[in-house]
Parts: sequence; structure tokens; C-alpha cells
Amino acid sequence: MSLIETPYLLFLGDAPDQLAAKVAQGIKDWRPEYAIGQYRLEGCKADMGLPDMNLATAKAAGCKTLVIGVANRGGIISPAWKKLLVAALEEGFDLASGLHNLLRDEADLVAVAAACGRQLHDVRVPSVDYPIANGVKRTGKRMLAVGTDCSVGKMYTALCMEKEMRARGLKASFRATGQTGILITGDGVPLDAVIADFMAGSVEWLTPDNDADHWDLIEGQGSLFHVSYSGVTMALVHGGQPDALVLCHEPTRPHMRGLPGYKLPSLKALNDLALEVAKVANPACKVVGISINTQHMAEAEARAYLAQVEAEMGLPATDPFRFGAGVLVNALEAI
Repeated sequence: MSLIETPYLLFLGDAPDQLAAKVAQGIKDWRPEYAIGQYRLEGCKADMGLPDMNLATAKAAGCKTLVIGVANRGGIISPAWKKLLVAALEEGFDLASGLHNLLRDEADLVAVAAACGRQLHDVRVPSVDYPIANGVKRTGKRMLAVGTDCSVGKMYTALCMEKEMRARGLKASFRATGQTGILITGDGVPLDAVIADFMAGSVEWLTPDNDADHWDLIEGQGSLFHVSYSGVTMALVHGGQPDALVLCHEPTRPHMRGLPGYKLPSLKALNDLALEVAKVANPACKVVGISINTQHMAEAEARAYLAQVEAEMGLPATDPFRFGAGVLVNALEAI
């Protein structure tokens, strides 16, 4: 993947809610210097709090790349976006996308990009011939964020922990496994686009031998309880061979993301299942803490809920983005 030019105009399209624009949200929160403005189609329900810009305004403001900031179910390029994407190329923007439906497979976009001398960047394309996992124990330490559901804050948890650990002078590396993490850091494995037999091996490749006191903080994907996406989670658990698990949860959801017939599992159920699966590859693995996404709670409600979780689970709990990741890092240092 060639270098994606910054800064970005974040395309929110016709996102039906804030969570559907999680790619844009991640870039805005973790690389704000890249996020100059947003472009929303009529009916868009997401808002990054950035200036709404048309293409000409964004170009004048210095934007180089239009990033598709939407992560819709199935990862498709909507026909409703095509007119704008073509216009962006003609206006002089490169395009970047983390969708399964690749820009390079859209003949009209390829033709316009070639005619205008622009680049199409598909982030969700494996660029390495990954090995099959061998399960051999590696040096160094690894933490994996696992969730009760998709999109509950696993990436944010790992990024917050990396920030706190580096502030303490500890050795830590965030390891991106999805399109948003790759767009934030510029590196990683697009795990859900890797052929199934090589998924666990790609995680081993991503987290190689390291110093004994170095922590790889692995971005989680999916959920062991999500019938659509549990396979990618299993690959992370076995390929990552984590020494530590952090449980991630968003308590205000009525059901699993995209699955109205499925309720979220309890934190206790996640603790028991994730630890059992993790011990297959690393018998010494421990659950060390809990990350709660409290964005839809008032502060007093959030703090009361965290105290309740700590009492029930006997583990430190925090919202690392809102209240800091200190207690989670303390738990890692205690291992």
C-alpha cells in the first residue's frame, strides 16, 4: 500500500448513526491533525463535529485525500456515493477506503483516477503472504482486547493503554488489526480480509518475538459471541497468544450489533469463555481488567456503573478514553 497523503476530508456518506461512521470517528479522535473537515450526504445521521465542507472548500483548506469514513454492514461502496467519489477524483483528491468492496474493483473509479492522475488506496487488502500459525511461544508480552460485541471500544482500549504506557516510559506497541487502526497508525493486518487458514498466522506475524518487558497491545475484532464475526476473534485469541485479556463492553445496547435476535452476553460469560479459549494457546493467560464504553452515560451514572462492575467482577474497571487507562496499565505491570 503506497503512502496515503494527509490531511483528510472524512466522507460520512449517508451513515444511519454515529457508530456506522466509526472509521471517521477513530481518525478524528486519534489523528485530529489529519481530520480537516467532513462531507455528509443528505440524510446522514453521523457528525464528527468537524466543519462541513464541499470538495472545493476542502481542497482550498489543503485536504489531499477523501477517506471513506463509513463501516457499513458488508463493507460495500454504495451506489449513492459514486457521483461524489468521481467528483472528488476530478477535483484532485485521492481516495482511501477500508471497505471489503475495493475501490480498485470499481471500473468507473479506476478509469477516472487514471485520467486524473489520482491514487486509489484500499486499506483492507493483505499485502503480505502470511504463514499458517504454528503456536510456538514468542518472547515479549501481549494484551488482547476482547468484547461482548462488535464496536464496543476494543481499538480505543488498546490505543489508550499504549498512550498511558508510553507516558510512563514503558515499552508498548499498538497492533492494528482493522481498517481504522491501519488508517490511524499506517501499519497493521486487515485481519478480516485474510484467508481463514492464515488469520491466526497473520497475528503471530504481527506480534513477533520482542524484549521480555515489551507489550504488544492487540486491537480486538468482533466477539466470540457474535455469530457473524466470531471467527476473526478466535484467530486473534489463538494467534495472539495473549498473556492478558481486557474485557470490553458497551452497556446501553438493546442487542448485539446487527443481530436484533441476540442479547449481549454478560461480562462474566465473556470472562469465562475468552479465558478458556485463550488458555489453549497460553495456559498462563489472565483477565486483568475491564474497559467500559460509557459514551451514552452521564458522568455520575458512568462512575456508578464502573464501581458496580468492579464489585461484581473483582477486577479494575474504567472507561479508558473518558477517565484514563491507568488502572488497566497498573494491572499489566502487576503481571
